Amino acid sequence: MTGLHKATAFAPASVANVATGFDILGFAVNALGDHITVTRSATPGVRITGSSGVVSGIPRQPERNTAGRALQALNTAVKPAFGFDMHIHKGIPLGSGLGGSAASAVGAVVAANALLDQPLPKLELLKFAMQGEAVASGSVHADNISPSLFGGLVLTVGIDNPRVKPVPVPKGIQAVIVHPHMFLSTKQARAMLKREVTMSDFVWQTANLAGFIAGCFTSDFELIREGLNDVVIEPQRRQLIPGFSAVRSAAMTAGALGCSISGAGPSMFAWVLAPQAEAVRTAMVEEFGRNGAEVDHWIVDVDSPGARIVTDPPV
Repeated sequence: MTGLHKATAFAPASVANVATGFDILGFAVNALGDHITVTRSATPGVRITGSSGVVSGIPRQPERNTAGRALQALNTAVKPAFGFDMHIHKGIPLGSGLGGSAASAVGAVVAANALLDQPLPKLELLKFAMQGEAVASGSVHADNISPSLFGGLVLTVGIDNPRVKPVPVPKGIQAVIVHPHMFLSTKQARAMLKREVTMSDFVWQTANLAGFIAGCFTSDFELIREGLNDVVIEPQRRQLIPGFSAVRSAAMTAGALGCSISGAGPSMFAWVLAPQAEAVRTAMVEEFGRNGAEVDHWIVDVDSPGARIVTDPPV
């Protein structure tokens, strides 16, 4: 089998943590994403030849770029008889809490994989992309990487040998995503977290996580509602998002099953039954507006596809 000479991958945005699943749960958001174009080169190694989109001034040195570092990891492991030239088109704002760094890393390895004579399985690509994510967040984790790569709602267990398991999303559930126009550093948001939790909070959070996953598998909306309650991470980070408590309260009053921070923030998400989706979105947007924030907002299906090769990249 001979790989392509050039390929473009679309890698969707993602919501990490999903309230109680810190660093292990995430779901894909196909409403926006990054397009990464990789071309075979006669010159060995990895080069970033250009960038475009909603983010300007991204690092051109591969080791300082999430997509570049991920592609370097693949290149080192595979040792192809050619090099890689890469163009990055950002559709996800950085520091948005929507997995922008993860999407770039995923798009890079998916596009490059299409150029290989013997393409690798997704689990191998996951490991390379995780190396890229570490550039942005300062640690290796897959809660954004996995949903961007595999799609849907996924649980990822393990770092050196990660295991990715899809979690079914009950029919009728959608997600509302609201992104206030502000930048929030993932490294900053991680650095502020306490390194210890009380036993009572550990038990409470574990019960919520277990209940949420069980609710998804059994279509138990009340278990999902109870499970979407983060008692460990959210209380520490909500101060970083102006108006967080009012936005969350407005979403719940409008009928959301749950509402929390998307990844490290500042974006927020809510899970809703489809008939309440528009009312929840309106409530969240209006409440952010009262706090002076301009926002982007989407209603999306949680069970959506992951990264894939596309034939119509943006100009």
